[in-house]
Amino acid sequence: MKVWIDQDLCTGDGLCEEIAPAVFFGLDDGLFYVKESAENFGTEKLFDGVANPASAQGQARIPEGGLEAVIESAEECPGECIFIEIE
Repeated sequence: MKVWIDQDLCTGDGLCEEIAPAVFFGLDDGLFYVKESAENFGTEKLFDGVANPASAQGQARIPEGGLEAVIESAEECPGECIFIEIE
């Protein structure tokens, strides 16, 4: 299963990170992203040779045991911007 955030709908409240910090995190731009690091989710994105754990189009696999927290994050999100995809 994969999860992503529609950045156009993100309100920056941060509830997703509070509920599922292993999957979501915020940046200085006030928006929240899914973690795309190789350690947790497979292929790490690089930008000019530097690890870039976030992108607006990013998707991340939901870690084992994390589905319940991701679903709760999606349900609690005021912007309704978290989407879950079954592979």
